[in-house]
Amino acid sequence: MKFNYKNILLFGLLGTAGLVSCDTDFLDTTPLTEISADLVWKDGALSEAFVTEIYNGLQQGGFSEQMLASLTDEAVFTHTGRNINTINEGSLSPSNLGWEDDTYRWSPMYTRIRACNIALQNLYSSTSFSDQTLKDRLKGETHFLRAYYYNQLLRVYGAVPLVTKVYGLGEDYTVARNTYDECVKFIVKDADSAAVYLDGKTLQSGRATKLAALALKSRVLLNAASDLHDIPTAKAKSTVIAGYSNPEFLGYVSGDRKARWAAALAAAKAVVDAGTGYKLNLTAPVSAEEGRLNYISLAMGGGSADKTLDASAAVDLILARQFTPGKSEGARQTGLNNGPNGYHNWAGNTPIGLLVDDYQMMDGTTFHWTNPVQAANPYVNRDPRFYASIMYDGAPWKPRDKISGNVDPANQIQTGTYDLADSKGAVFNRKGLDTRSSSIEDWNGSRTGYYMRKFIDPNPNLVDNTDRQNIPWPFFRYTEAVFNFIEASIETGNEADALLWLNRIRFRAGMPAVKASGADLTAAYRLEKRIEMAYEEQRYYDARRWMIAPSTLGRKLTFINVLGKFKAGKTMTEPYKHDESVYNYTYSPVEDTQHENRQWLDKMYFRPFGRDESNRNKLLVQNPGYDK
Repeated sequence: MKFNYKNILLFGLLGTAGLVSCDTDFLDTTPLTEISADLVWKDGALSEAFVTEIYNGLQQGGFSEQMLASLTDEAVFTHTGRNINTINEGSLSPSNLGWEDDTYRWSPMYTRIRACNIALQNLYSSTSFSDQTLKDRLKGETHFLRAYYYNQLLRVYGAVPLVTKVYGLGEDYTVARNTYDECVKFIVKDADSAAVYLDGKTLQSGRATKLAALALKSRVLLNAASDLHDIPTAKAKSTVIAGYSNPEFLGYVSGDRKARWAAALAAAKAVVDAGTGYKLNLTAPVSAEEGRLNYISLAMGGGSADKTLDASAAVDLILARQFTPGKSEGARQTGLNNGPNGYHNWAGNTPIGLLVDDYQMMDGTTFHWTNPVQAANPYVNRDPRFYASIMYDGAPWKPRDKISGNVDPANQIQTGTYDLADSKGAVFNRKGLDTRSSSIEDWNGSRTGYYMRKFIDPNPNLVDNTDRQNIPWPFFRYTEAVFNFIEASIETGNEADALLWLNRIRFRAGMPAVKASGADLTAAYRLEKRIEMAYEEQRYYDARRWMIAPSTLGRKLTFINVLGKFKAGKTMTEPYKHDESVYNYTYSPVEDTQHENRQWLDKMYFRPFGRDESNRNKLLVQNPGYDK
């Protein structure tokens, strides 16, 4: 196991830190840039600074340039050479790990876990800490952070070695994996400890709270009850798991699964009862426009200056990574990373047809390309969250002239190919301004015909690609806890409670009530969570723990081709705008295997341990499917 053996002391606040001594009898000085470890745990401000640094393991949340959505049936990453296809095409191995994000990668997580162990060891042993309230809060935050980082590892690798001691130089660092059950119990115990120490403490933006600890516990126990971690179920669904000789690292080999679901239900209910959601007390659907604005407001988390949105939607955030003006943090470039190239943005994680097609019609029925009426007008009368999440051909967007010149007075997304007439009336075809053949930028447009809209600030003043947004990343939302409660209610036979809360989420979005039971209710719940939590790093984990990855994450990419041809007797010259009185539009879904030839292999339910890590720690038993 690889650790960073330097003391993590006060990065960013006090500069370089460490423990320095001098053995001479005529000089005993400490460099001004370094602080003795003994002093840190006697001073409340220094101790808080140490714990604050541990939060840096949260990184930018899910706002990396490459998002986890692009490992799912939500999106594809537009640019090549980033090793995402290594994962999506099933070629990852211990010697070829592909793209990994530092929010779950092995070494960064254990580096932060070690810092947590240092903090807890000193916070519990220190007798010179005078502010007991602060000391308890720091204990609570550190227990939470250790639990969170261990759960990130657990969700990706299965069981991992549980390390609570602080290793010194020259020790034996080989550690065996604990069982999955032991890992869950450890994380839950840390979350419970965090909740106790944080109870009644003043809420601080971006820091752990009692409710965050309860939300983490809910997430852990829901995962633990799921198919992937019930080994008899997992074996029945996967020959790779069935043939693995150490299933105790992947889940529960025996025990009462009903009891696990009951525990998940109780944990979710604790969050639902203690927290406050956003507009989740409705008894009927709001209007389509209000539903759209509700959803955008939730995604903005109070971070947008757009006055049409409701900043109070931030109440749904239990724990979020906040971003502020004045800091050049990469997450503040989410709009630049993912917006349309016709606005000089980079089209990073673009939605694919598999997601787009799953948005229901306004009446709650399923969208089908085989329905001629729907196929002729695929972006009409859809779930209001569609318009808040996806940019499609003809969708309204920001004033383009502020960044790209007066080439599009209508300010519409252009991802198709359209007839236009020149000055002499001759008809020619012109690629849209937001395509990969754009006259504005012709190299980084969407491949899919869609763009991500969710999490991009709609403030019309944030157009230039030098502008930065301040939208928070939601680590835990109240809505997630509600979904956890719904799922556990279904699994424990409490369908009335499940329907009540499922429909409250739908009513907030302007969608009609679901009326279903049994397998149909489960399917409705899973679809609802897919739509509501899109791009929030839920789908990657859900598809795996439900063991539906072969039919979801492993499906071939679907794109859309849009063609606008003049109607008889109609014509248009530049500048183009979407106009159904002038054009007949055809929409053609296509399957693409050139950019990514996706497939699902059951080894991908868990990531492999890297070859270097296995060589360092001979006790680290590899995950199934990676031993060849």
